[in-house]
Amino acid sequence: MQTFTADTAAELAVIRRNDFIESRHLGVAVVLAPDGEVAASLGDVEAPIYPRSAFKPLQTIASMNAGAELAGAQIALASGSHTGSFEHMKVAQSILEEAGLTAEALQCPPAWPQHEASFHALIKAGHTKQRLAFNCSGKHAAFLWACVKSGWSVEDYLSPENPLQKLVMETIEEFCQEPPLAAGTDGCGAPLAAVSTLGLARAYSTLGAGIENIRADARVATVATAMVDYSEYVTGEGKTATVLSEHLQAVVKHGAEGVLAIGLPSGASAVVKVLDGASRPTALVAVRLLEAAGYISSETAEKALAATMRPIFGGSTPVGAIDPGADLAALLDEAGA
Repeated sequence: MQTFTADTAAELAVIRRNDFIESRHLGVAVVLAPDGEVAASLGDVEAPIYPRSAFKPLQTIASMNAGAELAGAQIALASGSHTGSFEHMKVAQSILEEAGLTAEALQCPPAWPQHEASFHALIKAGHTKQRLAFNCSGKHAAFLWACVKSGWSVEDYLSPENPLQKLVMETIEEFCQEPPLAAGTDGCGAPLAAVSTLGLARAYSTLGAGIENIRADARVATVATAMVDYSEYVTGEGKTATVLSEHLQAVVKHGAEGVLAIGLPSGASAVVKVLDGASRPTALVAVRLLEAAGYISSETAEKALAATMRPIFGGSTPVGAIDPGADLAALLDEAGA
C-alpha cells in the first residue's frame, strides 16, 4: 500500500524567488464543517497517509484511559513534539516519576535538544544525547505510566501486541471513524497507523470541539484544553504549531513528512499533507482554507500567517514568498478569499 500520487494530488503552494517560481509543493488538504461535512478539499483526501505525530493527542487519550493520570503541561507534552528544553525534559521526567520509573525505561532514541540554549548547556556540562530530549519523550513517558497503572509490561510497551498499543489503535479507529488502512513504525519506535486525510480531520474536529467544552467527552475536553492552555509544551515557544494554537485558540499539531492538523473550537478542522514531506507550506494552506470556508476571519488569518510565515531571502533581503499554488489559488478565488 502507498499514499496518494502526484496524479491525484493538487498544487498547494509554490516558492517564488523574485519573479521566478522555483519550487512547487503538491499534496492534499481538507476542511470539515462542524457537522462533519466536507467544506473544502484538494486532491485525494481518501487515500491513506501516515499522520505521524499528529496522532499524539489520540495516543494521550488512550494512555489516560489506561490509567495515566496526566494533568496540565504533562498532557500537552505527551500530545506534543517538544524541542527538548530543560523545562520540557523536566515535565517528561515528572511523568516518569509518577510511574516510579527513570529515563532508562524510555525506548525512544536519545537526542540532542532542538532548544538551542539547552543544547549548548548540555554540551558545556559534558553530557551526551538524552532520551528525555527526544521530541516524543512525553508520549513515551505517558505510555509507560499507563502500562504501570494497568499492570501491563513496560519492557515491551512499544510492541503492537502490548494491550496499550492495541488500545491506541482502537482509539484511532474510534476518532477517525475508519479502521487503520496500513500499519508501520513511527520514527520514535511506536506503532503507527495509516488513515485517510479525511479520517484525521474527523479526529481533529472532535478534539477542537472539546476545547473548554463542558458538554464534550471529559477526556477529549481535558486533552484539547490542555493543548491550548499549555501550547508551548506541544512544540515550543515561537514554533509554528504553538503560534498557530495561540492565534486560533485551536488544537494544532504537526506530523513529520508534511502533515498539519488543526481543530477549532467550533468543530471545524483542517488537515494538510504535502506529498514531498515538506512542512513549510502547511500553515499557509490550512489557514487560507479555513478562512475561505468561513471558519476564521480574514483578520485572524492575516495575523496568524504574519506570525508564522517567513519570506524567501536573498542574503538578508526578502526576495520572495511561499504563495498559494494553482489549485489552492483557484479554490480561494472561487470562495472570494
